[in-house]
Amino acid sequence: MANELRFLISVTLPLLVGGLSGFATARGVREWYPSLSKPPFNPLSWVFGPVWTLLYVMMGVACYLAWQKGWDNEVVRIALVLFLVQLTLNGLWSILFFGMQSPGLASAEILVLWLFIAATIVCFWRVSPVAGILMLPYQAWVSFAAVLNASLWILNR
Repeated sequence: MANELRFLISVTLPLLVGGLSGFATARGVREWYPSLSKPPFNPLSWVFGPVWTLLYVMMGVACYLAWQKGWDNEVVRIALVLFLVQLTLNGLWSILFFGMQSPGLASAEILVLWLFIAATIVCFWRVSPVAGILMLPYQAWVSFAAVLNASLWILNR
C-alpha cells in the first residue's frame, strides 16, 4: 500500500470515529450535559472540540508511524490491533456517557479504555518511540476525562 494512502487511512480513521461519536451523541451534548452539576475544574464546552481534533490527528500520525514499520512485524500487528480496540472504546465511551446518559457505566468503560491506550503506547513505543510519544497527550487527556467523568457521576447521582 502506498505511504500516502496509509497516512490518509491512519489520520482519517480516528477523525471519523470522533465525528461519528459526536453525531451520535449530539442531542445528549446539547440537552442533557448542560443540565448536569459540574465540578469546578470542568472545562468550558468550546475546549472539547479543538482538543479532541488535535488528539485524533496525533493518534492518526502515531498509527501511521507504527504501520510504517511493516505489517509483517508481530509487534506492529499487535500495536495496530490495540489501537483499533482503544479507538472503538473511545467511540463507545461517547455513546455510554452522552447517548445513554450513563456516567456510571461510562466511568467503568473509561478505565478499560485507559488500559488499552497504555498498552497501545507501550507497543507503539517499541516500534517507533515517536509514535508512543504522540499518544501520551491522549493518555493524559483521558486520565483527566476519567476524573471528570467520575466527578460528574458522583455529583449527579
